[in-house]
Amino acid sequence: MYLVGMAGGSGSGKTTFARKVIHAMGNELQKISILHMDSYYLHTQPANNYSESGRPNYDHPNAFDWELLHQHLTDLKMGRSIEVPVYDFSKSERVANDVVHLGPSSMVIFEGIFALFQKEIRDILDIKVFLQVDADIRFTRRLHRDVEERGRSLESVISQYYETVRPMYQKYLDPQRQFADFIVGEENDNASIILSARLKEVLSKNASKNNQNYVNLHNNFSNTLNVN
Repeated sequence: MYLVGMAGGSGSGKTTFARKVIHAMGNELQKISILHMDSYYLHTQPANNYSESGRPNYDHPNAFDWELLHQHLTDLKMGRSIEVPVYDFSKSERVANDVVHLGPSSMVIFEGIFALFQKEIRDILDIKVFLQVDADIRFTRRLHRDVEERGRSLESVISQYYETVRPMYQKYLDPQRQFADFIVGEENDNASIILSARLKEVLSKNASKNNQNYVNLHNNFSNTLNVN
């Protein structure tokens, strides 16, 4: 299984870009799945992951369940299915007894703010992508998303941005660029076409390899029958 890691700040357009890439895959799109890192926020935040105002810092690496995330990415890499937790952003907690089944596929795009952060995860990624988008664009997108989709107030989104989002981006998120094989900007239509072409090539090579393995297995089996 081919694993693509896609990182970038909150509001950089990771999910949108991932969907553009998949759409550009044409007939191959059914072979690709998306895994969202947002699903792996811890159910409750550790005591050391709170800001000075006493609010959880969801833009710090400690906000995530790295153990479960690494296990699930490893399982996918090995061709096994996983049960992805469901996170309720309106309540800032996992939904109890609710998961989403994600079966094995030819390719998985793993997207999230810290998709390239941990070396253990980078080591199992086949290609690494970073979305580099100006701060004002990211902030505007996050503002609309959190207010309209996650039930947040305008004041709380602005306050959180200056207290944790902006400093965490500078300290932890932006340095992930150095690990990227492919850096994407705001105007990313051409980038999605280029990346999808590369991924099509990978799927084609893997399909040819699997077909050859089948032919070899069939020939070996036939030879065994002939000998007997």
